[in-house]
Amino acid sequence: MKRRASQGRWGRKMVLILMLCFCIGSLVMLQKQYIRVLDLETASPPDNQKPRIAFLFIARNRLPLDMVWDAFFRGEKEGRFLIYVHSRPGFVLNRVTTSSLYFHGRQVNNSIQVDWGESSMLEAERILLRNALMDPFNERFVFLSDRLDLQSCIPLYNFSYTYDYIMSTPTSFIDSFADTKEGRYNPRMNPIIPVYNWRKGSQRRSLPEFWRDHPIPADASKEHNCIPDEHYVQTLIAQKGFEGEITRRSLTHTSWDLSSSRDRQRRGWHPVTYKLSDATPSLIKSIKDIDNIYYETEYRREWCTSRGRPSTCFLFARKFTRSAALRLLNMSILAI
Repeated sequence: MKRRASQGRWGRKMVLILMLCFCIGSLVMLQKQYIRVLDLETASPPDNQKPRIAFLFIARNRLPLDMVWDAFFRGEKEGRFLIYVHSRPGFVLNRVTTSSLYFHGRQVNNSIQVDWGESSMLEAERILLRNALMDPFNERFVFLSDRLDLQSCIPLYNFSYTYDYIMSTPTSFIDSFADTKEGRYNPRMNPIIPVYNWRKGSQRRSLPEFWRDHPIPADASKEHNCIPDEHYVQTLIAQKGFEGEITRRSLTHTSWDLSSSRDRQRRGWHPVTYKLSDATPSLIKSIKDIDNIYYETEYRREWCTSRGRPSTCFLFARKFTRSAALRLLNMSILAI
């Protein structure tokens, strides 16, 4: 009886030893797999992995023109893009909130509350870039902002044309120009930001809502127009001496000239919003035909090129209402 009991205890010990060895072996295998995953994440792209464009959307909640972007990305199976969306904290892109599978779960999880025209817009851009930079295959980064309204950007060309256009240049496209007129530059920024490094990124004046607590100056030249997201990146690049690494124009068309508008609601300080009645083939053709941009404050005309040849200036356009974008899509005007 003792011998059998002893044999039973020995058998149980052997089982425990075998189980322990199995556990240790499993841990070693998991460690090797983890190291292999890390190596893959930090390795150079494989031969069949093309560099990606990260499309960075800033939105309030839903993407009003997700159906247009769904058509733009559809059929693109070569892994040449990734989508990142910054929306309000807690908002989730799923089957209820977007009709496009391309946007499911593509919201960043560390988003913040954004107020238009405030520095929070810059932080949202930085959050998107930080998330996109975590993927080593992302080589280009395109901001396509819905801002905080119900209008948005639309693509003017198909994905392949857009991809080749962006990837064909070694520089980044950033709308940037010097505007040192009285009121544009605040002398109190000197010497930290000298006037010769002061840059702007869109040709407009500040909006009335920014003056609701202060009277609007009778002389518009007395305004100090410093809306953070129109100046920060452009001025930072000038400060760091990197302007030689950028093409100083935008790839997104915006119309700021409202002087001829008959619609009183469309006059003022906002860019033109294209409504259903505006969505015509002639409108899109007129934007696509633009091959140069004139910067009045610098007396500089930027002739647009791609692959060393003259080309259209813009790949995207804003601001389009949902009905206008749907009409263009249904008329197959956007070539997507």
